Amino acid sequence: MRLDKLLTQEKVSRKAIKQALLKKEILVDELPATSLAQNVDTGLQELIFQGRKIQGYEHTYLMLHKPNGVVTASKDKKLPTVMDLLPQSLQSEELYAIGRLDRDTTGLLLLTDNGPLGFQLLHPQYHVDKTYRVEVNGPLTPDKVQEFKDGIVFLDGTVCKPAQLDILSSSSSHSKAIITIAEGKFHQVKKMFLSIGVKVTSLKRIQFGDFTLDSELAEGQYRSLNQEELEIIKNYLEKSG
Repeated sequence: MRLDKLLTQEKVSRKAIKQALLKKEILVDELPATSLAQNVDTGLQELIFQGRKIQGYEHTYLMLHKPNGVVTASKDKKLPTVMDLLPQSLQSEELYAIGRLDRDTTGLLLLTDNGPLGFQLLHPQYHVDKTYRVEVNGPLTPDKVQEFKDGIVFLDGTVCKPAQLDILSSSSSHSKAIITIAEGKFHQVKKMFLSIGVKVTSLKRIQFGDFTLDSELAEGQYRSLNQEELEIIKNYLEKSG
């Protein structure tokens, strides 16, 4: 939650908030806050306003193993959504998925009610890589590794940033690979492989930034982030300052 919004909810006036910021009287984990737009979670960080500890609001952070056939949306009139996989007690209007996965793409999805966090993790400034396990319907020859590294060009002329392709197996009709991209264009991975003459038949996100899909989390299951993963969240919050 933005620092100014959190303090406003604590009945602190905008004027008092601005003055306290200038006087370095707002401390986040013992360091002076640098911006009222700073993203803060009092469940992970200590917030002190003019010597008083602010409890504020503790956010929710979940890891979900998205299954095939489910859409990344809060509501849909026809199709099941990722929110339908959660118990009613966790569902809220504030909860949302950070980034989207296509209906037929499976794998790692992060859910949170911390509004600014998703914007931060998806912003090019923070260079959050995304890694996928992919299967295609044709061969993947060694020269394709360099093509991805140079930046794939879509059929419409769009140029992608350099990507890392690791070929796991290859045959004339079926190949497997791991691909890491640094951006999130619409249907990007599928279009990248189409550009080299093969079609994606299976796509699974296994890593998002510093988060790795829990191998024990079955498709359709979710869990709260563990302490190590919450430290990653905290690190991103610190960068927002």
